[in-house]
Amino acid sequence: MVTTPLNPPDALLLLTRHCPYCPTVLQGLSELVKAGRIGQLQAVNIEVHPEIAEQYGARSVPWIRIGEFELEGLHSPAELAEWVQRAGSPHGLADWFASLFREGKLARVIKSVRNNPAHLDALLQLAADPDTDLTVRIGVSAVLEDLQGSAMLQEKLPVLLELSRHRDPRIRADAAHFLALTGLPQAIEQLQTMTRDSEASVREVAADELEEAGSSPDNGAA
Repeated sequence: MVTTPLNPPDALLLLTRHCPYCPTVLQGLSELVKAGRIGQLQAVNIEVHPEIAEQYGARSVPWIRIGEFELEGLHSPAELAEWVQRAGSPHGLADWFASLFREGKLARVIKSVRNNPAHLDALLQLAADPDTDLTVRIGVSAVLEDLQGSAMLQEKLPVLLELSRHRDPRIRADAAHFLALTGLPQAIEQLQTMTRDSEASVREVAADELEEAGSSPDNGAA
């Protein structure tokens, strides 16, 4: 059942007079405003106000912002309603990032995370989910590699340590890579421990990361 969000998100639509898809999107968003599922809708003709498109980095229309989500192209009323629903969900941002990775829009995710460090939590949600597909996992790794050595990534050390003890060996292996990216001594210590993991794949990643960091695996324990 579709519910009305307690705090409905606001929406912004960038359009032009000649856009064939903009009327459909405008109508869909307008219906969501009438239903109380969007708080307010601002529609801007970027032929009149090109500075708005420049402000948001929009390169095509229709361009839609729902809460923190930025969408491009034609979206049906049902799709727009789904994104509005996600805007009120704690997993909504992770869903948006996953969709961007699948569309090959890695740079958009990097920009979003760099502009708002809190968005890194959504990426770590994806990393911790065993159902996250390979394309998205590769995208998460690419973003964290972009943040290598940053304070933003180092602050997530407790979360990465938790991931390194996850029951799923794929997630532990990813965590080994992420820990190495922090460059922190505590991360190196955990990588030493991970070279004795029950799964060979995890041991191999941990050993490779230690070698890359110029540290030798601790083989003192069986």
